[in-house]
Amino acid sequence: MTMQDVVNWVVWVSGFVIAIGVLQNAIYLSQLVLAWLALSRRTVVEDSSNVWGKLSDATMPISILAPAFNESKGIVQSIRSLLSMYYPNFRVIVINDGSTDDTLEQLVEAFRLVQVDRDYPMDIPHRPVRGIYTSEMHSRLLVIDKKNGGKADALNAGINVARTPLICSVDADSVLESDALLRAVEPFIQDPARVVAVGGTVRLANGCLIESGAVKKIALPTNLLALFQVIEYLRAFLMGRLSLSSIDSLLIVSGAFGIFRRWVAVEVGGYSLGTVGEDMEIIVKIHRHLSEKERDYEVVFVPEPVCWTEAPENLSTLARQRRRWQRGTLETFFKHGIMLANSRYGRAGIIGFLNILVSDVIAPVVELFGYLVMPIFYFSGLLSFEFFAAYLAMTFVFGIFLSVGALALEEMQIARFPRARDLAVLTAVAVLENFGYRQINNLWRIQGWLEFLRQERGWGAMERKGLSR
Repeated sequence: MTMQDVVNWVVWVSGFVIAIGVLQNAIYLSQLVLAWLALSRRTVVEDSSNVWGKLSDATMPISILAPAFNESKGIVQSIRSLLSMYYPNFRVIVINDGSTDDTLEQLVEAFRLVQVDRDYPMDIPHRPVRGIYTSEMHSRLLVIDKKNGGKADALNAGINVARTPLICSVDADSVLESDALLRAVEPFIQDPARVVAVGGTVRLANGCLIESGAVKKIALPTNLLALFQVIEYLRAFLMGRLSLSSIDSLLIVSGAFGIFRRWVAVEVGGYSLGTVGEDMEIIVKIHRHLSEKERDYEVVFVPEPVCWTEAPENLSTLARQRRRWQRGTLETFFKHGIMLANSRYGRAGIIGFLNILVSDVIAPVVELFGYLVMPIFYFSGLLSFEFFAAYLAMTFVFGIFLSVGALALEEMQIARFPRARDLAVLTAVAVLENFGYRQINNLWRIQGWLEFLRQERGWGAMERKGLSR
């Protein structure tokens, strides 16, 4: 191979890395613009009393499904929080998924549970139920005790027992704002014939003051890793999901807070077992099933209803989470690969799946490759300064622009950070995350790729400090 051949190869490789980066950034920029347009069309957020007056008579009964495994430390306060939701007609169904600690005993004692005989349809298979309990204190509370089968299996048991037209899946260790259900069901009321699933915003509770299952004071985390994740969540929800929802291409509703019509969950066979991305996979199944049946439907993201959850504050736990997320995305993408660029599946297949292909399948590999080879090419004299400068601008300058843009969207509609100091801190974090954190996050995604190729299973331990109560 001659030196000219080497130079040509370097130029081709560098051009490919930059082209993929430009394509990915173009996708992100279009999402930012679409999200801004969607927010600009939304009306000013009303306070809870006005929302209640407008919607309470039109709401549908809903069952809140809270799967729990070894949640004894916080389960009682979490359920008390769910029972205090600002909503006319709802039931809380806790599914104890074979906990090995005293989760069930805590519930029995705190809510004076008594075991009852209750028939329910076996619409979706799941592990055997050992007992069903009602509360002598709260008529809205129902507890299912079953053999361990994982989160998806627990949710399937909850779907079977639920008798309401709507079901809401939540994490047992998360906190919903009191009016979150009321705000999230509005799309079902506005378009009852088409809307089959709705997702809300998930925010980080690290640093917040939480008492009796309610967020009393919103504050930023003091942990740097958690601060980085605040920016990530803003991008993911207010930029990514809102934009994709606005063009009927939303492929995920967060497992921490999502509402479905029960009939569609049953029709698609409930949550799939054997995947760590069950929240994304059930939405993709819904898209695929209803498109193949040629039904008119819509999956919607609503930014105002908020669920607060705890983010990992150490590298090892965060790495496990991100590897799992990547693996779950890949599992869903390849399981339903027939939808990719297939007009039969509408915009979900053409736009949604193409977005996953570029951003989650190809980009992590190409981006990490670029981090490794582009500096080598430049400092060895094989790459011109103009090429290298274009690469740096694409990687760092545009990344900062997108992060700050997502923060602007937050202030445009949600405005959960009232202090100017908080906004200044988040702006600085939006810049800082592009120098180190973004790169190591990409490394974790590559590790998730390798776990997927090795067909690894399981969630891995998730260490949590616990939300202040």
